[in-house]
Amino acid sequence: MNTASTRRETDVKKLMKYVRSLAGPVNVSTENLDKIKDAMVDIADKTELWCEEEFPAPRGDKVQTRYLITQDDDDSYALYLNVMHTGKVAPPHNHTTWACISAVEGEEYNYRFETETDGPLLPGERVINQTETIIVKPGMGIGLLADDIHSIAIHEGTSTRHLHLYGRGLETLDKRLMWDKDHTKCEYFVMDVKTTK
Repeated sequence: MNTASTRRETDVKKLMKYVRSLAGPVNVSTENLDKIKDAMVDIADKTELWCEEEFPAPRGDKVQTRYLITQDDDDSYALYLNVMHTGKVAPPHNHTTWACISAVEGEEYNYRFETETDGPLLPGERVINQTETIIVKPGMGIGLLADDIHSIAIHEGTSTRHLHLYGRGLETLDKRLMWDKDHTKCEYFVMDVKTTK
């Protein structure tokens, strides 16, 4: 194992121990989510841990490669590195668990939405409106609660590297919702990118 790999393993273990002390797999307070976000920004700042040599950018027609960095044996506390090219877009969606995103390099546009009506999030008619744009770039991050709705897009540059941390592994989140282009109805989210382990 090379020096960067050893450092990454040590730093990731330290991060995940800290995260487990602050949040359950689904529930987290807003205050603790901010603390997790700050820790994510710190580890993303160590750019040598997330280099092209170990985590190559997508080739050919692909615009995203998602690497699993670590995940607990019960599929909770999952950390991924997303390497994405210009043109990558994810429609508005929720996660059903909390999430934090931080930037190693490049800019990931995050658009936040709110529903026009209150109540549980279920498939069907449900109008949402954009409320905020947050550009996640080096030195910045974003935290999302389980029912928060956001979309992402990569508009500039050739490649971005962003760390995404979830209370539970993405492959286990079978009740996530995604909205149509008109933002008026939603259905269960179908992942279009397989995770590289």
